[in-house]
Formats: sequence, structure tokens, C-alpha cells
Amino acid sequence: MKQFPLFLVVLLLNSCQYFEKQVPSEKELLQKELKSINWKEVDEFPSVADCEKIADKKLRQHCFFEKMAQLIQEKLDVDSLSILYPELDTIEVKVTVFPNATMKFEPQFPKDSVAYDTIKIDSILHARLVDFPKVNPAIKRGVPVKTQFILPVIIKEKSTK
Repeated sequence: MKQFPLFLVVLLLNSCQYFEKQVPSEKELLQKELKSINWKEVDEFPSVADCEKIADKKLRQHCFFEKMAQLIQEKLDVDSLSILYPELDTIEVKVTVFPNATMKFEPQFPKDSVAYDTIKIDSILHARLVDFPKVNPAIKRGVPVKTQFILPVIIKEKSTK
């Protein structure tokens, strides 16, 4: 029994090493966390009400892109782009969805696009691409973020009867 206090003292002196662990600094932890985040991907893609019920991430993304392309095509079908520029069958539109759920559309033209008036096409697109349904922005780590993507929009030629 006389050895018990001695044993307890030796045990306490040995256990001190467990209390003196190095705690990483706040900046080190922040840097480590920032490096581990993949900034090229979002946790949830933007979505419209019609696609909200889809649980699978890839199917929801596909639904959103299809719905956006369809809406843009419907808005451009009533316009004269196909009459003014019959050689123009597809326009690539850069869509930006902002964290506050607003959208911006910018047509993307090839570098050698001198065959048609890009300013006129741009103004037609800006006039037509308004009044879209509410779009929920993309989510990254629980925070709404800005996303950009390019949609190929097929300009349907009106049939003449």
C-alpha cells in the first residue's frame, strides 16, 4: 500500500504528455479547409420548381439544363432570328445564375462571327430572354453561389405554309 502513492505520482508525471498536444492555429486550420474544398463543383446545381422533386443530383442537373434550353427556345421561337439569319441554326448562350436567384444571358459568338450582326442578335436576345420562372441558385456548403454555364440553343426555322 505504501507503493500506491508512488505509483500514482509516476502515472501522473507520465500522463502529462497527453495534455500538452499541439493545437493547430486558426489560420492553419482555415488554409487546410480551403485547400480541401473543390471550388469547381457545387453541392447542388441551380434548379427550377419542375425539377425540385427529383432526388438524384445528376438527373436534377439534366432536368434543369433541359428546362432552361426549352424555355429559351420557346422565347426565341416567336422572333425573327431564323428569318434574319437563316444560316444561324444554333446559338450558345452563357447563363449566369446569381446567389439572389437573378439570371443574366449572354450570347457567345465564334471569334470569326462577321457573317451576321452580333449587336443586333444580342439586342434581340436581351429583349426576348425576360420573365423566366424562379430559379433556385446553386448551393455550395449551404450557401447560395453564382454559377455559369453555356447552353446550346437551337433556333427553329418557322415553317412557311
